[in-house]
Amino acid sequence: MREPMASVDLTLLRLENPTNLMVVTGVLVLGSPIGLERLKATLEARLLRFDRFRQRVVNLGREQDTSYWQDDPNLDLDYHVQRIALPLPGDEAALQALVSRMISIPLDPDKPLWQFHLVEPYGQGCAVLCRVHHSVGDGQALVQVLLSLTDSGADAPSSVAPEGTQVAPSRDGPAEPRPALARLGFARGAGRKLVRRGLRLATHPSRVVKLAETGGKAARALGRLALTMPEPNTALSGKLGVAKKATWSAAIPLDSVKFIGRRLGGTVNDVLLSAVAGALRHYLLSRGEAVDGVELHAAIPVSMRSPETGGALGNQVGAVLLRLPVFLADPAERLKVTRERMDRRKNSLEAPIIYAGLKVLGTLPFGLETSLVDHYSSRLTAVMTNVPGPRERLWLAGAPVDVFMFWVPKTGGVGLGVSLLSYAGEVRVGIISDAGLVPDPEAIVTGFEAEFGALLAQAEAVAEPVSFRASLSMLDDALATLQDLLDGRSEAPGRIAEDVVDRCQALTRAGVPCRNRPLPGARTCHIHQAAQDEQ
Repeated sequence: MREPMASVDLTLLRLENPTNLMVVTGVLVLGSPIGLERLKATLEARLLRFDRFRQRVVNLGREQDTSYWQDDPNLDLDYHVQRIALPLPGDEAALQALVSRMISIPLDPDKPLWQFHLVEPYGQGCAVLCRVHHSVGDGQALVQVLLSLTDSGADAPSSVAPEGTQVAPSRDGPAEPRPALARLGFARGAGRKLVRRGLRLATHPSRVVKLAETGGKAARALGRLALTMPEPNTALSGKLGVAKKATWSAAIPLDSVKFIGRRLGGTVNDVLLSAVAGALRHYLLSRGEAVDGVELHAAIPVSMRSPETGGALGNQVGAVLLRLPVFLADPAERLKVTRERMDRRKNSLEAPIIYAGLKVLGTLPFGLETSLVDHYSSRLTAVMTNVPGPRERLWLAGAPVDVFMFWVPKTGGVGLGVSLLSYAGEVRVGIISDAGLVPDPEAIVTGFEAEFGALLAQAEAVAEPVSFRASLSMLDDALATLQDLLDGRSEAPGRIAEDVVDRCQALTRAGVPCRNRPLPGARTCHIHQAAQDEQ
């Protein structure tokens, strides 16, 4: 079977270069050993259900102008699933060194663009290192693929795929350029649509206002992207080499991240991005660089998926450019500024504009996209992505998954990638850096952990804000107290207490004290007195 590559997927394939491979790398640390054959059986039954993992890329045009996904008749599972012996003592440092080495090795372009490695021994169990080319899918899609390999318990058979994990094929459409006549026909059709839309707008003026507002937002977003200045020269920027370094943080409780957000204001993403900005500040200061007035740009991927295409393979992702306030020393103030800037980006049209731009790049002649990407990558210091993972603990091939981590690929001349992934109530931060620029990415992780601790301390010093539900509860209590005062059930002094004594002492049919005045010389009102006389 042959299927044209979607335009965004083709763009990401073309952006591959030796100094920045477009490969998503993930690590699953398992709490107990597994066999290579069991892992192969699991992948054969579950991963190969998806067409992309049975297909290779075929270039029929000159210089990748026309590329297709095509079934590989020589698919060799022994090549795609291999064992790697981890050097003793088989600890975290050894695993990080292995990941760093593997991240720098390109995938074979003549085979399906993925590989899994069983790494053993590691701790009390093993690790599974997986590498998939970005052209196969974006972060959200690939995480869903990885989750489809797992189970909720240790006793699930390897040959049965979990229910509800099917990922649909790519729906982004073909990437092949339109012939000139087809483009002319499309333009005529678009013109007719614009005329009809104009007639509708004439009868509905409110649509004119809405369209103008959208156009204004698009113009502002385009202007901001076009006028973004190149990044300042720091220890985080410069000429890239082939070698990369990868590391990751210790686990951070997700509840602690949410606690900071509640006390200081912000989403989980805001809190983590703010701590990353603080980590970059730490790193620059440790290298003897001044940070006064320094702001660094990061590209934040944004999913463009609709509910109908939420599980589709392929790439449906845009991005926003976020200015990180590295110059701010106070963690709470940095969080406030980060949140405000991120909120503005969310309400802009940057993400769909960049998504549309990636689509257009895939239709241009090969090579033109490189200069454009180099231009915008010079305006960036890092790519940062946050992918929410499963809340419950999972199992792979009969072993518990203790750690779930991945590293985002970078483009052009960007030398730093930051990945944030939540899993089973914990968050970890993964760093990938150019070894020549940042040979010690673990220092950035140390700075992140310090900044997060400072944010947590500030959050704990702030009084718990009163929630809306708590406010309603207090209002109910106050109204009940007032009712007691009015009904004479409270010992409140003063005029109210004297007044409520002069009330009918009977109860109404609803069972509440009667509010009428009693008859002279009696304890009840005329209504209840009449009822007593009838009895």
